[in-house]
Amino acid sequence: MVFHVLEEMRIRSLGVIDDAVVELSPGFTAVTGETGAGKTMVVTSLGLLLGGRADPALVRIGASSAVVEGRVGAPGAAVTRRAEEAGAQLDDGALLISRTVSAEGRSRAHLGGRSVPVGLLAELADDLVAVHGQTDQQGLLKPARQRAALDRYAGDAVAVPLTAYKAAYGRLRALDAELDELTTRARERAQEADLLRFGLAEIEAVAPRPGEDAELAAEAERLGHAEALASAAALAHSALAGNPEDPEAVDATTLVAGAGRALEAVRSHDPALAALADRTGEISILLADVAGELAGYADGLDADPRRLAAVEERRAALTGLTRKYGEDVAAVLAWAEEGAARLTELDGDDDRIAGLTTERDALRAELSGLAQALTDARTEAAARFADAVTAELASLAMPHARVSFAIRQTEDPDGVEVGGRHVAYGPSGADEVELLLAPHPGAPPRPIAKGASGGELSRVMLAVEVVFAGTDPVPTYLFDEVDAGVGGKAAVEIGRRLAKLAKTAQVVVVTHLPQVAAFADRQLLVEKTNDGSVTRSGVTVLEGEDRVRELSRMLAGQEDSETARAHAEELLATARADL
Repeated sequence: MVFHVLEEMRIRSLGVIDDAVVELSPGFTAVTGETGAGKTMVVTSLGLLLGGRADPALVRIGASSAVVEGRVGAPGAAVTRRAEEAGAQLDDGALLISRTVSAEGRSRAHLGGRSVPVGLLAELADDLVAVHGQTDQQGLLKPARQRAALDRYAGDAVAVPLTAYKAAYGRLRALDAELDELTTRARERAQEADLLRFGLAEIEAVAPRPGEDAELAAEAERLGHAEALASAAALAHSALAGNPEDPEAVDATTLVAGAGRALEAVRSHDPALAALADRTGEISILLADVAGELAGYADGLDADPRRLAAVEERRAALTGLTRKYGEDVAAVLAWAEEGAARLTELDGDDDRIAGLTTERDALRAELSGLAQALTDARTEAAARFADAVTAELASLAMPHARVSFAIRQTEDPDGVEVGGRHVAYGPSGADEVELLLAPHPGAPPRPIAKGASGGELSRVMLAVEVVFAGTDPVPTYLFDEVDAGVGGKAAVEIGRRLAKLAKTAQVVVVTHLPQVAAFADRQLLVEKTNDGSVTRSGVTVLEGEDRVRELSRMLAGQEDSETARAHAEELLATARADL
């Protein structure tokens, strides 16, 4: 089988690690070393590569930044596609991942040579590596995590109705919010409608026309200066066309006409003078036109003070509107148009409420059916999941333990209907899921948060992962102290089950138990130098005699103890025989 594996990591200035390379391989790799040697930095480094939180306290004292680089061989179609969409390029079929954390807390991520958001690394993590440590065990104690684990195991049987349920749930939440808005703000909407009706009635009573305010302003200006305008028009007309009451007065029309006659008499003698004669004729015609218009203007000028009063009254009415609804008549008319539309909307709220209520009732019925489907699918999957985990526990030195799931709902008269009862519901359905453990015959099933010791919890989590590996595998599993609180035969069985998991995936285990390390295909030793740091030479692959010495140290704390060496060799032989 071809594994999509994490081939190596280079770690610089992270915790106690100065500069080290961790070379990994397919199968089962055990990482061992003295307490405080930096073994858990392997887990921390991988967490950073997978988009984990960047803690500046991780940066080695005296360094400006910590850097973790990883190489993933044959990362798989889904990861490759998403990486290439982000602009990443594969290096001879492998994907290079880099994460830098500065001492000031800034973080940068690179994928395939391209700078990418840290969130993208987290997005790829689900398809690359499953990381399990002490915090993950604590997470398994939370019912929400237990429900998520069951849903993951159930696969499409839950995923399909859950997708439909979440969509319906989202629509129902939006409908409820809109209905709440419509019903709880009824008074405010009624007040708004009354104000709109009053304003629209006021505007309708005045009935302004587009541009009327500008027209009236011009007319008021004209009427207010009627006498001056009439006098000016009369004087101008007299100057152009003459005054019948003063025959002796000289006017412009007569003078220009005389000039034209003089030029006409000699125009045949000089073309230049003929052109001037033509222009003089044009002036004469223009003067006559202007004089005529002045006469008409003076005759049509309305100097009636009653008209001026009417204009000012109309302008006052328009000003009353512009003071309330807009800076000019155009703005007032726009307000009226928008107000009428809003009033129609407000007046239709009752119909809207009725329609939304009908839609909500239909959605609640749909949600009830989907919640029932989720409960049925989870109940069926829970029995299979519990049986599979129980079988694994039997192989982990817990032969009499029994795992089961409690799937419950809480009654709520305002909830959805499941199993003939109205129950509370949320974004993931109506089910409360809890993993129960009966560690021995006669013991009542109890929540694993209350009924499992540290060692039992470690084995339950490992059993869960082994079961998952057969249904929803990821390429790489990394366990940090999964064997905490375990010893003796149970430790041997954990090593055996990790080796079984490594037949279908890459497994990396940080362990302090020789019984577990003995089953590894490869064992890495993390050692500090005299100055308390881990350098490139501080992460070594153990083989032959070196591996026996390390297992002896882990067994008895004495590398050269003959008894410990014999026991170590026996462990290795047992592990090889099983494999």
